[in-house]
Amino acid sequence: MDAVLILLCAVAAGLLIALLRERGLHAADADRYRKEVGEQRARREAELKGQSQQTAALFDRMVEGLIVVDAGGRIRLANRAAATLFGFETPAGGKTILEATRNHEVAAVAARLDKEPEVLGHELRIDSIDTPRFLQVNALALKDSAGASDGAIIVFHDLTRLRQLEGVRQEFVANVSHELRTPLSLIKSATETLIDGAKDDPASLTRFLQIIDKHSNRLALLIDDLLLLSTLDSGVLRLNKQPLAIKSTVQEAIDDLRQRALTRDVTLENLVPAGLIVLADNDRMRQVISNLVDNAIKYGRPGGTTKVGGRALEDGRIEVSVADDGPGIPFDAQARIFERFYRVDKARSREQGGTGLGLAIVKHVIQAHGGEVRLTSDASTGSIFILTLPAVPKMGRG
Repeated sequence: MDAVLILLCAVAAGLLIALLRERGLHAADADRYRKEVGEQRARREAELKGQSQQTAALFDRMVEGLIVVDAGGRIRLANRAAATLFGFETPAGGKTILEATRNHEVAAVAARLDKEPEVLGHELRIDSIDTPRFLQVNALALKDSAGASDGAIIVFHDLTRLRQLEGVRQEFVANVSHELRTPLSLIKSATETLIDGAKDDPASLTRFLQIIDKHSNRLALLIDDLLLLSTLDSGVLRLNKQPLAIKSTVQEAIDDLRQRALTRDVTLENLVPAGLIVLADNDRMRQVISNLVDNAIKYGRPGGTTKVGGRALEDGRIEVSVADDGPGIPFDAQARIFERFYRVDKARSREQGGTGLGLAIVKHVIQAHGGEVRLTSDASTGSIFILTLPAVPKMGRG
């Protein structure tokens, strides 16, 4: 009997030990499971946080403005471009569209999404102190899995530069049309007069043929200048750059314009130092100098002096200047003086002749050489156009 009791006690002890061991293993498994779940949750939260940061960074790099609102019309997300367009600070979460943008038209576009699934191509003008801005607004209503409203996405595309270019194009076409119409009208008028009988009078015949010849040349010059500007704009102008003694190029331009200067009693001076070398296309540089000297003759003081100078800068670049002693260019016109067809005094400019493209050509040719052009001008000293050209590369020894 005692032996049986002892055996039962031993079995019970074994079972208890096994049970405790099993429970210990289950506890260890549970701890390990909880630890793995915690680690997975932490990794997932880190991944979600990283994705959220990446998404926010991506939105902030967008050129287009972006605003995301919730079902109550409050902003969830607004990127940097949207904040810049409307002048609000980020983050703007919690604000309404109207509070952030302070623009009733934008708020009205958002309100349309209550009845419309999307709004596309809505154009918006924002007036500011400097210049008006033009935006294209596209908006999309968001729905949850049950089909209920879950807010909206509104995207703003800045059309300001495009509208400005359209304005420039329209102005350019209008100017070209005017510049072409004037000589064509004179040619047509002279031709009709000759047909009507003026050809029978030798003096009238000569006079009207001279008018036709003059304005035909003006048309040819205008077309040549337009074609050159088109080539410069396209970036396909080929320059035959060679080491060039700029004093000789300046002298060629001055010699070509000597007779024109005599008609206004203007003295032309070539003050460029001998030995000043630039790397340039001789024909294009002569064209640039000729345009500037011709302008100096036309708009300088009758009986005055036009001076062309030059110097080497400390950094190796070459500077060439063309100076007149005329009345100068008003300050408010100096920023536009290199625009195509821009004229400070339109009546006087047309009386003096020219296409209105000379300074635009100067600017583009110099830029094609890797240089720059600038103007200094006031009423007391006249105007000075300054060309700065890159240094001539030094040839290494082989």
